[in-house]
Amino acid sequence: SYMTSGGFALSSSAADVAAATVSFTGGSGAADALTAIDKAISTVSTVRANLGALQNRFDHTINNLNVAVENLTASESRIRDTDMAQEMTNFTKSQILSQAGTAMLSQANQAPQGILSLLQ
Repeated sequence: SYMTSGGFALSSSAADVAAATVSFTGGSGAADALTAIDKAISTVSTVRANLGALQNRFDHTINNLNVAVENLTASESRIRDTDMAQEMTNFTKSQILSQAGTAMLSQANQAPQGILSLLQ
């Protein structure tokens, strides 16, 4: 395995496996095997630690994005709610003005009728 500047990458080839093969023909073969196993365990531990760190970064990024989405949704809701309240106020105002205008026209139409009835 080898490390890159952007994280890590694993590389395994037949040459890597052949280089890791230990010969037990000599007296130091067992010691070499233990050294190779210790090195492999250390490499696996390092890669696992890097994977764990990367997973934690992803988890934090996901959590931050979820908070951003929630905040954006809440902001949009507040904007829409404010607009609805304003529009309802405008609608009610228009209705009141329309009804007042209708009532005034009705009274204006009754005034000539009252005058005519007095003259008769």
